[in-house]
Amino acid sequence: MSDRIPMTRTGYQKLREELDRLENVEMPIIEKRIGAARAEGDLSENAEYHGAKESQGMLQAKINLLRDKLAKATIVDPAKMPRDEVTFGATVVLLDLDCDDEEQYTLVGAGEEDYDLDRILVTSPLAKGLLGKKKGDKVEIPVPAGTLRYEILDIRFDESG
Repeated sequence: MSDRIPMTRTGYQKLREELDRLENVEMPIIEKRIGAARAEGDLSENAEYHGAKESQGMLQAKINLLRDKLAKATIVDPAKMPRDEVTFGATVVLLDLDCDDEEQYTLVGAGEEDYDLDRILVTSPLAKGLLGKKKGDKVEIPVPAGTLRYEILDIRFDESG
């Protein structure tokens, strides 16, 4: 399995902006809270100090995660992907063969996922099970909750970006 994380330039830029905000806006705020709490004296019973240190640790973990994603980023241009199969950037219309419902997902890279809008990571189990498949194919995708069974009804690409 590759350590590379596929994403568009837009997704990469979104992650860069989030990292910049966390490092240059959020972290200084927490550092000021720690300094103010430290100035109050005894740190062993200083709840504000311990709360700020915990916030700092959680923020640093998020910063490290973003740095790691950006370091592993591979910029992909969806316009250069094949148009007759499920690839990065494709919107896939599926028929759930178990409950006869139609579903639609767009396969996106890091920084562009939005599960409320059915924009799923291309590295997710569902997306991986669809990659390379063509319209009319029936697929069975093992997921932690069992096996998903779909027929691919359509594959579309957003030509605007």
